[in-house]
Amino acid sequence: MKVAVFGAGAIGGFIAAALARAGTEVCVVARGPHLRAVQSGRLRVHSEIGDFSVDVPAAADLREFEPPDYVLLTFKSHQWRAALPQLERAIAGGSVFVTLQNGLPFWYSKEYALESIDPGGRIRSAIPYERIIGGVVHASGRIVEPGIVHQSGGMLYPIGELDGRTTERIEALAHEFRRAGLRAPIEPEIRRNIWKKLVNNLALNLVSVLTRATVGTMLRDPGVRPLLRAIVEEGLAVARATGIDPGVDADERLQWAEHIADVKTSMLQDLEAGKRLELEPIGGAVVELAERYAVAVPHTQTVYALTKLLEASVCR
Repeated sequence: MKVAVFGAGAIGGFIAAALARAGTEVCVVARGPHLRAVQSGRLRVHSEIGDFSVDVPAAADLREFEPPDYVLLTFKSHQWRAALPQLERAIAGGSVFVTLQNGLPFWYSKEYALESIDPGGRIRSAIPYERIIGGVVHASGRIVEPGIVHQSGGMLYPIGELDGRTTERIEALAHEFRRAGLRAPIEPEIRRNIWKKLVNNLALNLVSVLTRATVGTMLRDPGVRPLLRAIVEEGLAVARATGIDPGVDADERLQWAEHIADVKTSMLQDLEAGKRLELEPIGGAVVELAERYAVAVPHTQTVYALTKLLEASVCR
């Protein structure tokens, strides 16, 4: 099996390293100092499955490699415009694309494009729907320095065919993940899994950016927790309006979040680094769907609008 990891940062870099250590033929797409470090033979990992290093082929452009069997998409949603031309050769070559990105994916609906993520439906038009596997990342990590990744927060990466079938290709991918020490259960309702994570990100990420507070601080605050709960409830209502029942309630999701270490959300870390935020797939797409299905989401609309204004003034 040949796998390309497109976006080999903290999450993608760890997945690539774990797969390579297990014997999968892996190449990666990265950028900047991190890319140069990987190209020099340094992709080192400190993780829950041990500390190790691997040597993997790396480039700034996916087109430098032959089309692989699978392309794991681990870059951030706002990077789609630059990434899409690089996928052309893999699309023509029959690769399967696995989305392991935060928020709602561009393929969420087969009938229409999410303009907040995929303006004009360019991505949907380029990547055949039947060549996509959905996925969710339940893990965290950071690049300690170029070429060195620190992984934490679990090994769970649910994957699922968009139509819910169990196919040979998804079984093969799940097997490869298991060989690497990663949990990749095959989920017949991958959209449900996406929403369960998304509603937490919707509340915690956006409010953390506005308050600069850690997860634990927000959850313990008697004035902020009701706001978080209201946003989670609104997200769940939007999911149900689109025909997906996440099977959880707001209190359950906040209780689950209490078990997370008292850390800064990834979106707050990006804000502090002056980086663009993953705002549209997490906030913008929910607001867009709420408008489409006439679901009232006043709390979500407010924090989304404020976060978007903050991003415009702070992030490059």
